[in-house]
Amino acid sequence: HLSAEREDNFAAGLSMGGYGAFKLVLAKPEMFSAAASLSGALDMAWRTKNVPPERVRGMELIFGDLDKLKGSANDLFALARQAAKAGSPMPRLYQYCGTEDFLYKANVRFRKHAEKLGYDLTYVESPGDHQWKYWDEQIQQVLAWLPLKQR
Repeated sequence: HLSAEREDNFAAGLSMGGYGAFKLVLAKPEMFSAAASLSGALDMAWRTKNVPPERVRGMELIFGDLDKLKGSANDLFALARQAAKAGSPMPRLYQYCGTEDFLYKANVRFRKHAEKLGYDLTYVESPGDHQWKYWDEQIQQVLAWLPLKQR
């Protein structure tokens, strides 16, 4: 269940879930106040251009025509731009990625894009790759970062 109060609604995820968390809040910034992505697959337009041939069909089932992904509702860069231009409150973003993660360069690209658009972005990187031991540490930081009400 979602709260009727925007400031009570957050999303978080890791890897593809990090993409999903950012997609959700950037598509509906009027409903969500914050999102966290841990080693997120944040640049799907780039990612789908570099997918092994045997995985193309699966990506098409998720995103449709991969040649039309850039600028679409599945492109976080486009969603971030649209949300920033909308004039409504922009969600706060928390982004983490390990410097040895295969998604690191895409995370750096998204960080630069979000900063340029004026998002309140907390960006953290550290040595590490794409595995739970880094996410377990970072989720504690995310929980401390979220504006959770004491109940």
